[in-house]
Amino acid sequence: MSDRDVDQLLVERVQRGDKRAFDLLVIKYERRLARLLSRFVRDAAEVEDISQEAFIKAYRALPSFRGESAFYTWLYRIGINTAKNYLVSRGRRAPTTTEFDAEEAEGFEDADGLRDLNTPENELLSKEVAQVVNAAMADLPEDLRTAISLREMEGMSYEEIAEIMGCPIGTVRSRIFRAREAIAARLRPILGTSKDTRW
Repeated sequence: MSDRDVDQLLVERVQRGDKRAFDLLVIKYERRLARLLSRFVRDAAEVEDISQEAFIKAYRALPSFRGESAFYTWLYRIGINTAKNYLVSRGRRAPTTTEFDAEEAEGFEDADGLRDLNTPENELLSKEVAQVVNAAMADLPEDLRTAISLREMEGMSYEEIAEIMGCPIGTVRSRIFRAREAIAARLRPILGTSKDTRW
């Protein structure tokens, strides 16, 4: 039985009045949702509040959930919209992502040598790469930043991202491509790579 099937069974139990089944969904997704929301809101207390509000909205909307999308895709869409509404209500826009961790750095083709050599120079370069990536992410338009975050940091498929963002898959592919290009352009000078290098 797939994750999606398990989620659907839990959703059906909630729809029949089993509140404990919703607790299981919260336990399963609270950390992933908080990690996603932290890409928009830096303050941990605010992330917790927004996450809780998203789960409340999801619980109230569950009677109308038909399973046309995966539960977590549906929940993430609610979470992103809740975060956006929260930021708008406070006159703010989504900030940069939080610091990249070592696992995320694994995605960079040219980082192979950096992982094995913990020299002070390489540690400094790793920090510089992370800072440049974070700055590049901060400068991206919100639609590009959301698409690349969902793909690279949450590991979602293009189909799932299209559903969350409410746009065609082609638009998602374009946004991710443009985001990667913008980040790559900022990294090339410090990594000494050519324009043809792909990440």
